[in-house]
Amino acid sequence: MRRFILPIILLISPPSLAEIPSSWKAGAADVDITPDYPVRLSGYGGRTTEYEKVAQPIHAGALALQWQDDAPAVIVTVDNCGVPATMRTEVLKRIAAKGRPIADERFTLHSTHTHCAPMLKGVLPFLSGEDLPPEQAQRVERYTEDLTAKLVGVVLTALGGMEPALLDWNQGKAYFAFNRRLKAETGLQNAQNFSGPSDRSLPVLRVKSADGKKLIATHSSYACHCTTLGINEIHGDWAGIARAEMGLRFPGSVCLIAIGCGGDQNPYPRRKLEFAARHGTNLAKEIVKVINLPMKPVRGPLQCASAEISLPYDTLPTREQWQAKAAAANKATAFHAKKHLELLERGEPIPKSLPYQIQVWNYGSSLVTINLPGEVVVDYSLRFKKEFDPARTWVNAYTNDVPCYIPSQRVWEEGGYEGADAMIYYGRPTRFASGIEDMISSAVKALVPAAFVSKGKTAPGTPPAE
Repeated sequence: MRRFILPIILLISPPSLAEIPSSWKAGAADVDITPDYPVRLSGYGGRTTEYEKVAQPIHAGALALQWQDDAPAVIVTVDNCGVPATMRTEVLKRIAAKGRPIADERFTLHSTHTHCAPMLKGVLPFLSGEDLPPEQAQRVERYTEDLTAKLVGVVLTALGGMEPALLDWNQGKAYFAFNRRLKAETGLQNAQNFSGPSDRSLPVLRVKSADGKKLIATHSSYACHCTTLGINEIHGDWAGIARAEMGLRFPGSVCLIAIGCGGDQNPYPRRKLEFAARHGTNLAKEIVKVINLPMKPVRGPLQCASAEISLPYDTLPTREQWQAKAAAANKATAFHAKKHLELLERGEPIPKSLPYQIQVWNYGSSLVTINLPGEVVVDYSLRFKKEFDPARTWVNAYTNDVPCYIPSQRVWEEGGYEGADAMIYYGRPTRFASGIEDMISSAVKALVPAAFVSKGKTAPGTPPAE
């Protein structure tokens, strides 16, 4: 693989910055999560064998933050197609057992959504349209346990390494993401749509030592699928390349890469290692550019809130409809239906809704981050940056769980893969009901402080003017 070297740029702190008393503490850690045994990869159902080789090691990173004497909060990023809520819950449980409990709302876990990382139990369970062979299923369970243990370890290391710190942030831009829903005479195609909506923003959080001389960590996210590659090899895709390049430039620091609302966004060009290297290197260059520009100080306190809502499914199929689907020629459709018929035969109800936990963090009045589970399409981030101050709003997806795609109303009405078809692979009974975008938006508005509402917009809970 070609190695792209970024120019070395020294981080020079203005003297006034180092003189500001630090109210933050921060610690960061990184761990290699590459398996040393065979395991199936997730993301593409056409791969039927375990991975062939390691093209690039994959990693997880943790950033622990604490404002004054408040409880700590932790940001975790994982090179994986999707970490399930069940694993996140287990990680929190084990951390608490080690004597370092973290409140649920103060723990955020981001999947990079690389399609070249191992399967995890509970994510995309119907991806292959068949049950895994027993020995392959056992190794998926083994990796699920191994990753759980490593996430616990990296979080504890970050918490144990906290020191006085300075936080600031700013935004750059990256341009390799494009909308992938292209309308054609035969319907929607998964192809580059130059006129479709995209979010090119690249928010970057910088964490430095209190004297401003050491870079502890950077954290950023970009609204784009990690689907440059389709190889049956372990690789972090563009997010993994960006992390590795930042590690070369700033040894000892930790680079955390997350994904924004990129559910309907693909990297272009695609399908070659050189393109993953190009995209990742360009992203790393932009991060370096941003952290060498004037940054905006991030003040506390860090207030974290969450709320769980239920996203209703559309009308569920009848038993007769499930039976008809089970006889379909399409392998994935038939397998999906058979699994739901098995539920009915055991007397278990088919879920009518999906639990969906929304998380909002605000750093005083400096910055608000909105964390959404699932493969959220770009309309959500664009909407929230209109409803809230775009200069202080950061929207993440693939956070705390990856249960399925989360379509906007526009995408739901258009249908296609993100609007309906992908639910088969995630094991959901059918598409969502109409209106979930407004449900999610209302829940987010209830959590975001009024100070972040854009001028001309009504703050949540504010009565109309008479």
